[in-house]
Amino acid sequence: MRIDFHTHAFPDALAPRALAKLAGPIHVPPVTDGTLDGLDARMRASGIDRSVVCNIATNARQTENVNSFAIRTFRERGDRFTPLGSVHPDYPDPEREIRRLCEAGIPGLKLHPDYMGFFVDDPAFDTIFSLAAEYGMFVLIHAGFDVFSPDLIHATPDRILNRMERSPDTVLVAAHYGGNALYDEVEEKLLGRDLYIDASLGELMHLAPEQAARMLMKHDADRVLFGSDCPWASPAETFRFLDALPLPDERKEKLYWKNAARLLGLNA
Repeated sequence: MRIDFHTHAFPDALAPRALAKLAGPIHVPPVTDGTLDGLDARMRASGIDRSVVCNIATNARQTENVNSFAIRTFRERGDRFTPLGSVHPDYPDPEREIRRLCEAGIPGLKLHPDYMGFFVDDPAFDTIFSLAAEYGMFVLIHAGFDVFSPDLIHATPDRILNRMERSPDTVLVAAHYGGNALYDEVEEKLLGRDLYIDASLGELMHLAPEQAARMLMKHDADRVLFGSDCPWASPAETFRFLDALPLPDERKEKLYWKNAARLLGLNA
């Protein structure tokens, strides 16, 4: 079994525009058309049984629509997708949205500090993280470098540590090995701490296999998650990169699906 903990898809009507807007700065051709059907086809071709769809509210106005899409996705296609909700720090009633998501069975939130325009340790996020803990939801954050804010990283390892101190009861998942393109700093400051990391985008960001293996061995085996960041990377290519690493089979099994199934509350 394989669970991809980091993917993206958009409503059919918005997918072409969203993909075009995102693809420009990234300079990486997407491997899907940005729709749920496109993601599902790529999943099947890559041997993925379930994908976590990371929805992001990049401003307060988007929050309700983004979460309605997540709820509809889970209701209609929950056999293949586990969507995440999102709440922008400027949204005036975060508890209402988080309660709505929780009641619909959505297990977590996706926050992208760079897109949202706040540092991850900004007090503006405090209420959202607190409510996530109160409602039993995890929070997945983009961590490290992003092309949309190349000169100002909003979730560095130090800022992630500050957030953990500010929100000690919240289950935190830091994407991209805990800090995209900040791998040495992640090794020094985050690995072994009480947070999850997803192993996404390393192969595209030129993470050396030796360092990837070292990082995945250094962190708690129960807190690592397979992720691709599809459509910006192919799940099959990510799997090939990870499967070639000299990791024990038991650790790979936890990485590929066991940890994700536990975090998502799946009976697998």
